[in-house]
Amino acid sequence: MIFKQIDTDNDGIIQRSELLAAMQNMGYRSLSEDDITKMISEVDLNDDKQIQYSEYLQMMKSFEKSGKETQFSKVVTKDGKNFMRVGTDSAYSSFNEDEKIAFVKVINTVLADDEDCKKYLPIDPESMDLFNLLKNGVILCKLVNKAQQGSIDERAVNKKDNMNIYQQTENVKLALTASKAIGIKIVGIFPDSILDGNVIVMGLIWQVLRLIVTKEINLKKIPQLIRLLQDGEEINDLLKMNPEDLLVRWFNFHLANAGYSGKITNFSTDIKDSEKYVYLFNQLSPQQCDKSALGESDLTKRAAMVIENSKKLGVESYITAKDISSGKLRVNTLFVASIFNHCHGLDPPTEEEQYEAAKLLEDGEGSRDERTFRHWMNSIGIEGVQVNNLYEDCRSGVIILKVLDKLKPGSVNWKKVTENTTSKFKKLDNCNETIEASKKAGFTIVSLHGMSILDGHRQSILAIVWQLMRCHTLQLIKGKTEEDLIKWGNELAGEKYKITNFKNPQLKTSLYFIHIMNAIEPRAINWDLINQG
Repeated sequence: MIFKQIDTDNDGIIQRSELLAAMQNMGYRSLSEDDITKMISEVDLNDDKQIQYSEYLQMMKSFEKSGKETQFSKVVTKDGKNFMRVGTDSAYSSFNEDEKIAFVKVINTVLADDEDCKKYLPIDPESMDLFNLLKNGVILCKLVNKAQQGSIDERAVNKKDNMNIYQQTENVKLALTASKAIGIKIVGIFPDSILDGNVIVMGLIWQVLRLIVTKEINLKKIPQLIRLLQDGEEINDLLKMNPEDLLVRWFNFHLANAGYSGKITNFSTDIKDSEKYVYLFNQLSPQQCDKSALGESDLTKRAAMVIENSKKLGVESYITAKDISSGKLRVNTLFVASIFNHCHGLDPPTEEEQYEAAKLLEDGEGSRDERTFRHWMNSIGIEGVQVNNLYEDCRSGVIILKVLDKLKPGSVNWKKVTENTTSKFKKLDNCNETIEASKKAGFTIVSLHGMSILDGHRQSILAIVWQLMRCHTLQLIKGKTEEDLIKWGNELAGEKYKITNFKNPQLKTSLYFIHIMNAIEPRAINWDLINQG
C-alpha cells in the first residue's frame, strides 16, 4: 500500500515532512510546505496536523480533482463505473465511489434511531468519513445486529468516547466474528484492515447491507410471496431461492401483470434504460405513477423521473439517476429491495395456501439449528455454495458433497455425481454417494440412506451436517479430539465447573464457558452481569 511507503517511520500516520518528501520525489518539486499544509488541513478531521489512513484517501481524492493526476490516486472509469484507486500500478485497493455513497445513505437510514450511533450520524456520503468512523467497531457491530438480531450482545460492545486501541480492537473482532457466524465471507479482511481504515472493508459492508435490506424477503415474513409460484412448482421451490432471485421473479411478476412483454434477469444491464422501472411503479400505484417517463429519450433524465415516482410512494431512495442509467448492480439491488419492502403489491395467500406454507416453515427456515448450520456452510468459502434453506438446498446431495470434499479431500467420487440436474434418479445417485463418502470420511452413518436426504428428512440432513461442522471445528484446532478439548477446558474452568462430556447439563448455565474465557482474558468478562448462583 502506498500509504506505508510514505509513512517512512511506520507509525501509522503521515507527517507533513513525510508527505512533502513523497510528493517531491514523485516530481512535484514546486509544492511548498504551505501547499502540503493546505492539503492536510482540507482533510484533517481531528485537527491534529497529520494524516491518518482515511484522511489520506480523502486527500488523494481531492488532489486528483484538482487536475494533478499522480501514482498515488486516480479515479478509474471502466464501463461507466467510477472507482477510487489507492496505490501504485502493481499494488492498490479500489472501491466504487458511487457504491460508497449509496452504502452510506443506507447506513444513515438503518441506524438513524440508534441512540449509540447518534454521535456518528449522519455520515457525509460525499466524504471519506465512513472509513474513519468504522474504525472503533461500534457502527459495524450495530449493522451486524441489524442483519441478524441478537448476533452480538451489545453489553459486550465498547461504546464510550475516546476508546483506546484495545477497546476498538475488541469491537472490531466482535463484529468480524459475528459476521462470519451469520454467513458473511470475510476472506482477506482482518481487524487491522478496519482499524487502519482500509477500503477493503467495502466488501464486508456490502454483504451486511445486503442482508439487512433483504432479511424480510422470505415466505415466513412475507407469505404473499406464494403468489410468485409458477406452473408446476411447489412451495419448496420458493424456499430454495435466495432473496435476489425472489426480487427478480417479483419484478417480472409485476411486469407480466402490466402487459409488458420483456423480462429482467439482473439488476444491471436489464434495467439501464429505466423502462422496466416505469412499468413496475405504474403497476404498483397507477394513480401516483404514470408512464410519462417513457416519452423521455435521455436515459439519465428518464431515470430521474423514475426516482421521483419512488419518492411519491415513500420509498427510500439510495440511488441516483446515473446509478440506474449506468446499471450499477449493487446500488440497484438496494433500490429494488427498498421498493419491495415498502410496497410489494402482492395479494395475500388463501387459508389453504397459508396452511401448506406453515407446515413447511414450522421448525425449518427459522429454526436455530437450521440457521446455525446454514450460516456455517456459507461462511467457509466454497465456490458455488450459497445455502438459503438448509433442508431444501441439501436435497440434491451436491452441496453436502462439496463441503465434504473440502474437509476430506478425496472422499467424494465425483464421477458418480451429477450437478445441476432435475432428474430425481440422478439426485438420488448424488445422495447415495453422500452416504458412501460420509462413511469414507469416518462419519457415523446409522439408519441413514440416500432417499432420506432426497426427501429432505430434516433429522437425516442435520445428522450429516452436524458431523461436517464438528469435523471442520476439530480441523481448526489442529486435530484435537473432544476429550482433549474437555481436558483443556476443565483445567481453565476449575474443579467446581468440571465436566465429563459436552452433554453435561451444567453447560446450560454457561458458567463453564465464562470461566474458560476469564482464564484466557480476565478483561473479557464483566462479572456484574453474571449470575453465579
